[in-house]
Amino acid sequence: MDGSEKQPVRLNIFNQSFTLRVPGDPDEILRAANEVDELMSTIAKSGNMDSFRIAILACLHLQDRVHVLEGELRELRSAVNSRTSQLAQLLDGLEPDSKSGS
Repeated sequence: MDGSEKQPVRLNIFNQSFTLRVPGDPDEILRAANEVDELMSTIAKSGNMDSFRIAILACLHLQDRVHVLEGELRELRSAVNSRTSQLAQLLDGLEPDSKSGS
């Protein structure tokens, strides 16, 4: 399979079954579905809420995680760019003088 062909995958999230057609590795969407199911089940234990409210709270929780991870990624990119600049300056200082034949 070249990864562009979609495969049907059966998911169960919060006592609801879904069949999706997904490209690539179906295990990835299964893991994601399991995480969402666990999150929604955890939220449901915290109080008497309908499934709609539980789904909204799960979405908000996941969006918060995405926001935090995007911030961490920005910080890592900045650190890598800074370190790359420092290393480039060090390497520039180590270049042999082409006129001296070294």
